[in-house]
Amino acid sequence: MTATIPVAQTAEPFYPSADGEPVAETYDHLYALLTTLEVLKQYLSGRQATVLADQFLYYAQGYPKLRVAPDVMVIFDVTPGGRDNYKIWVEGQVPRVIFEMTSQGTKNQDQIFKKTLYEQLGVKEYWLFDPRGEWVEEQLRGYRLRGETYELIEDSRSEPLKLRLVIEGRLIGFYREDTGDKLLIPEELKQALQQEVLARQQAEERAEQERLRAEQAEAFVEKLKARLAALGVDPNTLE
Repeated sequence: MTATIPVAQTAEPFYPSADGEPVAETYDHLYALLTTLEVLKQYLSGRQATVLADQFLYYAQGYPKLRVAPDVMVIFDVTPGGRDNYKIWVEGQVPRVIFEMTSQGTKNQDQIFKKTLYEQLGVKEYWLFDPRGEWVEEQLRGYRLRGETYELIEDSRSEPLKLRLVIEGRLIGFYREDTGDKLLIPEELKQALQQEVLARQQAEERAEQERLRAEQAEAFVEKLKARLAALGVDPNTLE
């Protein structure tokens, strides 16, 4: 199976990075796309991998019109960071996992054309997420490459990502297989940070209160000793 089609030419053609089309069909699709992008970027930070969203994937050298724009694609064993577009023959790696935020309007393209293309390119996993449940009744449907053919994923696990995928409203929740911890979306990260800051402030306030109480107790003891001394009583002889 050949993932790319290199063609020798004297001059490399121009490969556009934009087509003027909207990023997503609705706010729900855009929000699902952006949160998936950010969650996976944070998860793979520090690894030889990149996560790209709504950017052209060129798969045939010399043919700029042979392209597709996956909603979110994860590529391993490449330099981290963004790209204006992704050329398989330049990077040397096919995306390992692709997510499409699908709808009734993109159903045929996502389920037929893109599924067939990703299968032929050798994309290990292909996930269809329908935020509004317009045609995917279970909202999330995944395919995993077995040999050269996609098979339906039955357990909602991503083998390449080592994550468990869970439907959470109109978003995908991602959970680590090794710890069970959820990968927090930006809003949840913000809330967690706020709670952490509040807990730190409360701990500092408690520590300050304890310090003041200790100082007050020490001052009281010193004052008492002074009074006893004034009465001619040696406070050190008292038990």
